[in-house]
Amino acid sequence: MTAKIAIIGGSGLDDFEAFESQTIVQATPYGEHASGVKQGCLNGVECVFLPRHGQQHEQAPHKVNYRANIHLLKQLGVHSIIAINVVGGISKKMAPKALVIPDQIIDYTHSREQTFFDGLSNNDPFIKDGRVEHIDFTYPYTPQLREQLIGFFVDNQIDTVNHGVYACTQGPRLESAAEIQRLKKDGCDIVGMTAMPEAALARELNIDYVSLCLVVNWGAGLTEEVLDIKDIMQTCAEGMSHIKQFLPALCERTHLSLA
Repeated sequence: MTAKIAIIGGSGLDDFEAFESQTIVQATPYGEHASGVKQGCLNGVECVFLPRHGQQHEQAPHKVNYRANIHLLKQLGVHSIIAINVVGGISKKMAPKALVIPDQIIDYTHSREQTFFDGLSNNDPFIKDGRVEHIDFTYPYTPQLREQLIGFFVDNQIDTVNHGVYACTQGPRLESAAEIQRLKKDGCDIVGMTAMPEAALARELNIDYVSLCLVVNWGAGLTEEVLDIKDIMQTCAEGMSHIKQFLPALCERTHLSLA
């Protein structure tokens, strides 16, 4: 059996025109998943594309039904997830337009449904009797899958920063300058709003998970310039256009590595 790969699209990647696909609408024990989920082929590789915020970007980061999204991917037979995240830069190497493959997460979110192991069965075929269990989250991104991504970018001479601590904040607002300073002191390199609980839920269902982050702005207060949402969106659009160009080849490389 070939391993299915899923791409979770972040802000600016709500659709993927190159995807030969059919749209999926399927029930989950945790309610409705994101709209616009597609199953099809990229470079001959069977893949699933899931726009995290929905096809019309209708779900704010703290309102995304992460459990339904990840559960749907499990139902569809996905073994590996490549998550695309839009982030702000904190440390020096994380300048706007940089591509980052983080290796750690600090979770600052609250009030999100964080786990499948909540003591309720929800008629979930993947959770035995609804019992509470604990996962090892020492390395939140699957090391082997990270190495495959890093190798792809090295071979294709695409610059990436191959480490970093992702600070996941609640959103949907951007952070204050004081909050960015706190994150910096905590050792965070980039800041976004969607890594958690997505990464942990994938681990709970034994799906390999890795993130490719596009930096679209410096964190608040790190430069003298005032954050301009229009500039951020422009950088996001340009960066996602670049990512779309190499995603098919990245999926093909990942598939061959898993075969």
